[in-house]
Amino acid sequence: PNYRTSIVRSRESVLREHLFTMRSLIDQYTLDKKKGPQSLDDLVSEGYLREVPTDPITNSNSTWETETDSGALFAGDQTQAGIIDVHSGAAGNSLDGTPYSSW
Repeated sequence: PNYRTSIVRSRESVLREHLFTMRSLIDQYTLDKKKGPQSLDDLVSEGYLREVPTDPITNSNSTWETETDSGALFAGDQTQAGIIDVHSGAAGNSLDGTPYSSW
């Protein structure tokens, strides 16, 4: 039981790190380009990421859930809305009881 818990805790730590990094890069992309990224692949094609990271809970890089808001502009001189947040697409709850999709 302790071994399994430590594996899950490790995956959750990596997930938090990936989410922090992608959120920071979404903000940086938006400030640099004056428009929000339309997909996570935009971060790769523009050199902000080498590749879309793998969600450690789902073991896939295609399960990320992006949040867009066409009415929200991050910067005053932003010309086009896009992705404003990213979440894990994993079903289930973390060790602390919160859904992974709410992180």
